[in-house]
Amino acid sequence: MTEHKSLFKSLNINTVSAGILAAVFGCTGPALIVMSGAENGGLTEVETISWLFAIYFFGGLLGIILSLRYRQPIAGAYAIPGAVLVAGALSNYSLNEAAGAYLVAGVIVFILGISGLISKVMHWIPVPIVMAMIAGAMISFGTDMILSVEEAPLIAGSAILVYLLSSTFIKKVPPILPAFGVAAFLAFIMNQFVMENMEPSFIVPQLVLPVFSLDAIISISVPLALLVIGAENAQATGVLITQGYKPPVTAMTILSGIGGVVTSFFGGHNANIAGPMTAICASEEAGKDKQARYASVMVNGVLFVAFGLVAGVAVPFVTAMPGVLIGTVAGLAMIGVLLNSLQSAFSKSKFQVGSFFALIIGMSGISLFQINSPFWAIIGGVIVSLLMERKDFHTINSEDKGTEHIKSA
Repeated sequence: MTEHKSLFKSLNINTVSAGILAAVFGCTGPALIVMSGAENGGLTEVETISWLFAIYFFGGLLGIILSLRYRQPIAGAYAIPGAVLVAGALSNYSLNEAAGAYLVAGVIVFILGISGLISKVMHWIPVPIVMAMIAGAMISFGTDMILSVEEAPLIAGSAILVYLLSSTFIKKVPPILPAFGVAAFLAFIMNQFVMENMEPSFIVPQLVLPVFSLDAIISISVPLALLVIGAENAQATGVLITQGYKPPVTAMTILSGIGGVVTSFFGGHNANIAGPMTAICASEEAGKDKQARYASVMVNGVLFVAFGLVAGVAVPFVTAMPGVLIGTVAGLAMIGVLLNSLQSAFSKSKFQVGSFFALIIGMSGISLFQINSPFWAIIGGVIVSLLMERKDFHTINSEDKGTEHIKSA
């Protein structure tokens, strides 16, 4: 009873608005990235809805559980870079094989959490190299956004302009929201929406039977597990530490692993700690009382769960949008992730050459032995650093690793 009173007391204008803000961010640009990836991967509408249901429903639930348990603003969602990674892999593997790889990735994260092996893994696979791989794998979203201006200058150009102006003059609203609104309005009045195939309805998520393929596991599981730990969890951990919290890193990792296992049975790539949403809910936007900020995650989590349940209504509206609109908004949504990745990869003097090779290998889109570029980016980056920057491995200690994780936020 005391816990419920504490939660209700913590629900105020600041925590509610921060929670809504985090949900608006998470349900716009990132959702479009997932839908774009599903379309490029050839998934059906039901498979796309199942993917969205899994990552939003279980991601929101994960945040609610952790925030209630630890009274800290730990938001749950999914790895945006992971969506990009698996979207590229879906052209080479069936959804069932991909689901098997997602399940293995969840098990890897779970084992790393429950065994305490995270620090050792991040010693041999340093955060800068992981972040450079993320930037390389996702840079195409930025270049596609610019190419969209050539294809549809009014729609794409307006979205970018409104995004830039909103970032400067409208601080309380995520700039992606007005940019999307203006661009969607222009696309609508220009008859760019494909309206005849729209059939919004509640669709029951589809269960997916995981099939285990060694190629898919190597290509997807290892990079995805590293993304969950080295990007999202590390970013959220750094944000919480800088705000004065003591995040339960082990519990966060274990539940992120369980989230990966559960979502795999619906074709979802993972449900884990969400870096950007945690940053919003843990910030001063959620109020000066740090003890009350966890309530913002409760609001965010409930909205995420609701969005996952009604994904069947949302998806047809999005798929009716012109591709150039989705591509532009997706590119804008990736700006923060790309900037954080590049800063984390190259802001320090360590692992610079290895990170550079991880970046360009990730950008190349190379596929060897049916294994995609993110895996080779990590392998190549580590090998190069072992050859040229061995001293950087020797100088890593627990303090350095903690700093690396904070910087990744």
